[in-house]
Amino acid sequence: MNGASREALAAARERLDALTDSTSVDAGSLADELAAVTALLDREVSLRRVLTDPAQAGEAKAELAQRLLGTQVSGPAADLVAGMVRSRWSRSRDLVDAVETLADTADLTAAQKAGKLDDVEDELFRFGRIVSGSTELRAALTDRRATTSAKSELLRSLLGGRAQAATERLVTRLVTAPRGRSLESGLESLSKLAAERRDRMVATVTSAVPLSDVQKQRLGAALAKLYGRKMHLNLDVDPEVLGGIRVQVGDEVINGSLADRIEDASRRLAG
Repeated sequence: MNGASREALAAARERLDALTDSTSVDAGSLADELAAVTALLDREVSLRRVLTDPAQAGEAKAELAQRLLGTQVSGPAADLVAGMVRSRWSRSRDLVDAVETLADTADLTAAQKAGKLDDVEDELFRFGRIVSGSTELRAALTDRRATTSAKSELLRSLLGGRAQAATERLVTRLVTAPRGRSLESGLESLSKLAAERRDRMVATVTSAVPLSDVQKQRLGAALAKLYGRKMHLNLDVDPEVLGGIRVQVGDEVINGSLADRIEDASRRLAG
């Protein structure tokens, strides 16, 4: 997103945070309702065009959204969407993407409130690794001929009882309603969104052998110092690294031995 849409999404996320700070709002239920709104807007092209038409008054569009959604979702969900359509959007599809982002954020907020956000982050990363390592599983989850119920059942067999409820909901929505995204890019986006819940960046760390707790703490602290933000480590083991370590933060890749990197980071910290 850019321009007006980026500003509108930022404002909507602030309203969502304020809303979910209330103990009376069930963030998980709100996520389900926003996901239903996403499906509606994705399906009804003419509706989303009306709701994002810059020639129409914002209040008129908000009233329309309230009339359409008032009996379908809770008051908080309808108010949130009504507030979004008051804003200006660069493209009508940006509104759909934004509502979907809020749905995912609400699920992550529910996990955060339950003290399970770290688990969800790790599970999303691990599931992505499993998918990338299994051609058959990826084919089954992305098969356009397979029904939604079949894909949902497959995910229940894989994740049910083995992963957090929020993880299962997020992955199921991605698989059953990808909306043009690849499975890999969708999982990556969810992982980044999870990290943002605590204003942390994501570092994918690949090492030849598992890192010790001390090594993980030192590496996390060093990276946080280098990038000026809290850092969540997604850890992977690959013997091909040959005793070294590979760290990727966004598009930047850091290669080098663990000892060298920590020693360099320690010098930076001391300086």
